[in-house]
Amino acid sequence: MGVGAHLAAVGEDPPLLSAAEIPTLVDRRGRLWLSWRQFLPRAAAGRINPDDLRREFTAQMEAITGAGLKVDHLDTHQNLHLWPSVRDVVMNVGDAAGVRVVRVTRSTARGPVGIVVRRLATDLETRADAAGWRYPTASTGLDEAGGLDTPSMVAAIGSLKAQLPDGVGSAELATHPGRLTDAERSRYRWNYAWEQELEALCSPQVRAAVDDLGFRLGTFADVAAAGPR
Repeated sequence: MGVGAHLAAVGEDPPLLSAAEIPTLVDRRGRLWLSWRQFLPRAAAGRINPDDLRREFTAQMEAITGAGLKVDHLDTHQNLHLWPSVRDVVMNVGDAAGVRVVRVTRSTARGPVGIVVRRLATDLETRADAAGWRYPTASTGLDEAGGLDTPSMVAAIGSLKAQLPDGVGSAELATHPGRLTDAERSRYRWNYAWEQELEALCSPQVRAAVDDLGFRLGTFADVAAAGPR
């Protein structure tokens, strides 16, 4: 089974490269910007050097594959790969590594964030189609992030089915499961209901919804194996 290369240009973890190697990605302490809220204004103003991104993402990919893991798709922490300049670097890194499957994050929210995400998701699909990359036909989980209980997860699966043309295609349900005893959770200040999402994923109601709607559980490797869109 493959894993996703969850490339990070923001967030709680330190970069693999030094501040001197990726100066536009880090603050004065050599740390990545904590959030897309700090990163994207800099990217929009041309203050993020794509070469810095490429160096850091390549180092992260090499660390993952060097650990003996097989990468079956690419995405980024906080979905930064929706942003065009980041998207292009991610796809360049993927092409170099022979990984040509990407997560497309989607939203149905009515506010400004939802509108921007939908536009960027469409742009990513267009770019991926032109380059022969694969991605799930439908996805959900951004709007509901960290708040999925069993009923809402069942509803999310239903929304995935509704997104599929003629009910056919691949779909991704993005979730954030975790255990209360996981010490790593202390690094994140997101107020996510990690344990609740884990319980929902393991519930017979959610499995029944998967089966009743005709889905077959799989991985991003199955998306890649389906061939060109």
